[in-house]
Amino acid sequence: MADMKKEVDETLEELTDYVKKQRWWNRLVGKNSRPVAEKYSVLTQIAIGGATGWCAGFLFQKVGKLAASAVGGGFLLLQIANHTGYITVDWRKVERDVDKAKKQLKLKVERPPKAITTKSEEVQIFVKNNIILMGGFAGGFLIGLAS
Repeated sequence: MADMKKEVDETLEELTDYVKKQRWWNRLVGKNSRPVAEKYSVLTQIAIGGATGWCAGFLFQKVGKLAASAVGGGFLLLQIANHTGYITVDWRKVERDVDKAKKQLKLKVERPPKAITTKSEEVQIFVKNNIILMGGFAGGFLIGLAS
């Protein structure tokens, strides 16, 4: 009986030491199963993905507004300067240059470079292996855009 109690006490001490070494979120949400997910549980992945997605969406929103304001303001100033006579724009030449650029882009887009196809395959593999994390990121990104 004394041996049994001693074994139980030793096992309890080992278990207590093990629990003390675990991170608090592992004790809260447990372990998981897939590739990057081998280290973190589903709840942790969603939380990490959501937080990083929100940050990215929020920054994208702010930078997008700034860029749109700069481009729109520049275009407005250009139109005002053209209308008041400070500058003159040869619209035929602009149209020719735009058409020329369209033709060059069509030629390059028909056959994408090999580097682009390999990168897109890498992204697809990453998304498939980390679908839970990417789901959290997508949701957080949309919430970040809305806030």
